Amino acid sequence: MSLLEISELKKTFRAPDGSIHAVIDVPDFQLEEKAHVALRGESGSGKTTLLNLIAGILKPDSGEITISGRRISSLSEPQRDRLRAESIGYIFQTFNLLQGYTALENVLLGMSFGPGVDRDFAIALLKRVGLSEKLKHYPRQLSTGQQQRVAVARALANRPKLVLADEPTGNLDHQNSREALKLIREACRENDAALLLVSHDRDVLAQFESVLDLEKINRAARANFSFQTVPHLPA
Repeated sequence: MSLLEISELKKTFRAPDGSIHAVIDVPDFQLEEKAHVALRGESGSGKTTLLNLIAGILKPDSGEITISGRRISSLSEPQRDRLRAESIGYIFQTFNLLQGYTALENVLLGMSFGPGVDRDFAIALLKRVGLSEKLKHYPRQLSTGQQQRVAVARALANRPKLVLADEPTGNLDHQNSREALKLIREACRENDAALLLVSHDRDVLAQFESVLDLEKINRAARANFSFQTVPHLPA
């Protein structure tokens, strides 16, 4: 059984003019345990929407998402939150760090929604990503690259089986982008986590052995909908 299985997944959004726009229409997709896969997709192709559906942040209009044998559609919202906290790590493009908390506190808070707080492991993660001297620093006191490292540590805090990464290097320069991606992949391997990363950056995609075109698995993207005319739709 695959770690992640998607079947006939569909999601639409209503535009300001009242028209319905299909964003996700994925008939079939699987991700094996410990696999590292990159999804190529331009802006408006449904990358973020797909990750948010997998994470249980959004509910699909129809279709099935199964993670470790559990169907997300059959879970209540609190159960989806619990599954996400325990089994999924999410690295956001904008990091989504809590500004009023230190680097260590951001990781510990992530743990509090999962199996439990493990301060020693949180410190070990931050040391692993090169922030042993920044545990008590607030996000505003960290560089963009350092904030991204905190986000990586937080994503791995609950030892997830699946890590989702949404353009995780989009706010970094070229050198920091390569280093961050290497770090993400190494940290996932060390924690036996599968990685599903979405990006439109050729340099990022070139570092993956397995790269899929989102348009090939998403019928909505292939239909060439003009997402740019609907500014509120997710990327």
